[in-house]
Amino acid sequence: IGTSAPITLEGNVWIGANSTVCGGVTIGAGSVIGAGSVVTHDIPAGVIAAGVPCKVIRPITEKDKFKLEDILF
Repeated sequence: IGTSAPITLEGNVWIGANSTVCGGVTIGAGSVIGAGSVVTHDIPAGVIAAGVPCKVIRPITEKDKFKLEDILF
């Protein structure tokens, strides 16, 4: 018999392909989790995090953001 705890994803979170998020973890608003990461503890809001185990790499800054109209199709 196994048990698990809920996972909490706050608003605007992006999780890369093949990532694993363990039970009881909260990922803060606006954070990005790199592909293949194993998230074993809470991740704060507004950061880029990746790895096995997942750890914060750096905060997301205004320089990382772009406007939709700036993208050329």
